[in-house]
Amino acid sequence: MQYISTRGGMSPKHFSEILLGGLAPDGGLVVPDQYPQLSIDDLKALSTLSYPDLAFAIISRFVDDIPAADLKALIAKTYTKEAFGTDEITPVTRLEDDLFIQQLSNGPTLAFKDMAMQLLGNLFEYVLTRAGEEINIVGATSGDTGSAAEYAMRGKKGVRVFMLSPFGKMSPFQRAQMFSLQDENIFNISVKSMFDACQDMVKAVNNDAAFKAKHKIGAVNSINWGRVVSQAVYYFKGYFAVAGEVGEPVDFCVPSGNFGNICAAHIARQMGLPIRHLVVATNENDVLDEFFKTGGYHPRGLDKTYETSSPSMDITKASNLERFVFDLIGRDGAKLSALWHTVEKEHGFDLSPADFARLRDEYGFRSEKSSHADRIANIREVFDKYGVQVDPHTADGYHAAKAHREAGVKLVIMETALPAKFEATMEEALGTKPVMPAEVANLEKLPQRFDVMDADVQALKDYVAARVG
Repeated sequence: MQYISTRGGMSPKHFSEILLGGLAPDGGLVVPDQYPQLSIDDLKALSTLSYPDLAFAIISRFVDDIPAADLKALIAKTYTKEAFGTDEITPVTRLEDDLFIQQLSNGPTLAFKDMAMQLLGNLFEYVLTRAGEEINIVGATSGDTGSAAEYAMRGKKGVRVFMLSPFGKMSPFQRAQMFSLQDENIFNISVKSMFDACQDMVKAVNNDAAFKAKHKIGAVNSINWGRVVSQAVYYFKGYFAVAGEVGEPVDFCVPSGNFGNICAAHIARQMGLPIRHLVVATNENDVLDEFFKTGGYHPRGLDKTYETSSPSMDITKASNLERFVFDLIGRDGAKLSALWHTVEKEHGFDLSPADFARLRDEYGFRSEKSSHADRIANIREVFDKYGVQVDPHTADGYHAAKAHREAGVKLVIMETALPAKFEATMEEALGTKPVMPAEVANLEKLPQRFDVMDADVQALKDYVAARVG
């Protein structure tokens, strides 16, 4: 298994060579040169495995340069009842016949990002220790990636984390999770702009090859391949939990901003998991809904990025979409590079009619967007009908699921975070504060440590250089 760039300008590399990085040297994203294929018999053999064993069975197919015993030990160390609260790791809750929620938010930071990030932290430490190297992670978060990365990397040998977040745009709980960390290898930078500006700053740092090499810059954002492949595992687990028999088609509905989580579902589907439809749920920042309904991808400027009550999806440039479009257009690096050149010039592009038809018919994508009023109504509906509290992003997923549900087909909504992270919205919807896990009840009262910065790439470079030495 080797890795190439979506834009065709990177010589093939092995897993450990691309694990620590973000963008490929040509500005593209790394992808495997092929997807491992699983037959129905293979899937049946996987269907009874525990989560750690299933994760090893899937991830090991993408890794050929870490000894199997070491990889298995790292995975076993990651996916434990102690870390995720249950041996199931990602248990499925039945709402009614053929409608389910898969719980992904039982990790240390109460969000689905922990599912991949906890493993990534252990993989990073292993690879760095083996090579005797260090890494400086520069990342951006709209709410949950940052805390998941910091909790995964805090205290890790040879790792520093510089995490950018939009000033004042996250929930108080999300801010507290990140800014209350006092570990010496964690640096929080609050940028006076929206998430997309943070993401652009990170990309600019990654595109400066000299700076990146000198300061050993790496990435843990959803563009990191290790994260995406780790997330693919729980789609297998969710499928096996609800399918009557292996081979039955199942739909998944995924709240998505940067297209990382649902990209992992696409990869699972490409490997042979019998997923019928993949439903993308967005909020008012509906660039993905527009793409999957019209075939036009037109990222918007910061002046057209809205601050919403599902803040982790306040994104109008979906980085991981590049990986899917690469597959959609036949893995043509030159064609993909030309399309993204138009994106970077802020024009965007429109798929050909043939490619748009394949997007829906061959790849099974559907989409729907939500408003704040939809979100509040759906939080109430899920609680009143099923006695289940869902966070605002998962409510967006429920809204989309209702729009695209078909009789006789099982549909799994992927949970995004626990309601405790969004107290104000939950209280507006239900008239009461959400259940707060005891271990984080006083988080917002802890001292916070962070630095404020303008959306200035050079200022970010100077900040990192001064602390790396």
